Amino acid sequence: MSGKNGLTANLDKLNGFLGRIKSAGLQHIIDGKHVPSDSGATFSVESPIDNSHIADVARGSAGDIDLAAAAAKQAFPAWRALSGSKRRDILHAVADGIERRAEEIALLESWDTGQALKFMSKAALRGAENFRFYADKAEAARDGRAMPAEHHLNYSVRTPLGPVGVITPWNTPFMLSTWKIAPALAAGCTVVHKPAEWSPVTAQLLAEICLDAGLPPGVLNTVQGMGEEAGKALTMHRDIKAIAFVGESSTGAAIMGQGAATLKRVHFELGGKNPVIVFKDADLDRALDAVVFMIYSLNGERCTSSSRLLIERSIADAFLARVAERVKQLRVGHPLDPSTEVGPLIHARHKAKVLSYFDVARREGASIPVGGAAFDGPGGGHYVMPTLFTGADRSMRIAQEEIFGPVLTAIAFDDEKQAIEIANDVQYGLAGYVWTRDLTRALRVVEQLDAGMIWVNSENVRHLPTPFGGMKASGIGRDGGDYSFEFYMETKNIALAQGDHAITRLGAPGK
Repeated sequence: MSGKNGLTANLDKLNGFLGRIKSAGLQHIIDGKHVPSDSGATFSVESPIDNSHIADVARGSAGDIDLAAAAAKQAFPAWRALSGSKRRDILHAVADGIERRAEEIALLESWDTGQALKFMSKAALRGAENFRFYADKAEAARDGRAMPAEHHLNYSVRTPLGPVGVITPWNTPFMLSTWKIAPALAAGCTVVHKPAEWSPVTAQLLAEICLDAGLPPGVLNTVQGMGEEAGKALTMHRDIKAIAFVGESSTGAAIMGQGAATLKRVHFELGGKNPVIVFKDADLDRALDAVVFMIYSLNGERCTSSSRLLIERSIADAFLARVAERVKQLRVGHPLDPSTEVGPLIHARHKAKVLSYFDVARREGASIPVGGAAFDGPGGGHYVMPTLFTGADRSMRIAQEEIFGPVLTAIAFDDEKQAIEIANDVQYGLAGYVWTRDLTRALRVVEQLDAGMIWVNSENVRHLPTPFGGMKASGIGRDGGDYSFEFYMETKNIALAQGDHAITRLGAPGK
């Protein structure tokens, strides 16, 4: 089903799911119970599609964080002591619940964020995949290493940290929440989750699914609210042993400062200004597909988007003409329309930020062959035209700053050395993409790129056992596979003496 009929059907389904949320609002879920804020305060969340009211949301404060942290602390000993196999079974049941409610999650998340349904449906299922992956790792989460020495047997074990805080962003919030929460639960930690205030809806669904799957009360607690209120209280709370955060680099810096007094362990997935480098010998048809997909899908609101196109000068004009033609053909529209590729941005403030860069580009002397303005989309929401900047150089703000929208900045380069210099000449270092048929060149380039993740002749294809994270202002630490357990767990070494080795005798008679 596509076009108008598909949109109508999806809106009918959405209205069925919205009814309960609109009538009851969104509350905190603390110790297994839906509770209002202790102050009684709420805030309103609206759809970026048409600015319609979605729900009143409990506005958490330090008091609510205290209650959630206390519940997580009380639940921790029993959850830590639960066998890995039992944690595995519960997490698989969570994945089952996500799959059963995948359509509800996808429709509500599209309405809440403005993301096209064609991407949100996959994001919901990826959330289930995250829980399944870590469910199967729960039994081995404590595993360490055997390190025999001459007179001792050393072995290590891993133990869960305790209650941890998870602060998630507004772009693809459900999937990113599962990415953080699933490994924490598999490790044996308990969690206090503070979702982004711009997209709070599916966080409540996740907490409800977990409880329905048999997760004990207090193991996962969700506190809604503002970052400067509930989020700050969480980062400073003495009973919270670590903070996993996804969001802007400046917010990560603030969180690090707030957690310093309690020596909080932190894991940050922050901003990016990621390059896609296209050499003249690349498969240009496939490179074109990847370039367009990795910046204009998900409305450009993703940290790993390839927002800088570095193109070899000898092919730049021809390749950019093809890019421009594809950008013109992108289908901007209602995100619940199955044919839509680009929907509205998350919030009026974010739309204003993205639009401001169009004036910046013009002042700096770049060209805008496509886009460069707001878009009159259905519902009158926060739509922006997919945009291409050309004629840019590395010093321009549009080449340095994270715009986080459907905006691509193209920069020409002369040779491999210059491509690497331009790619690295930003404060960020999250991801990079390289397109070339020359394997030795690919190996040289990836070795020199300042990025935590690099794909060669590929768009971003995520493999869960691999490390995910960035360098420089793009983050601290890695997620994925056992890398997540390194954050959520402590490593303990035990040394067992094998026999009676010589011990130096201080103060003994005759010495």
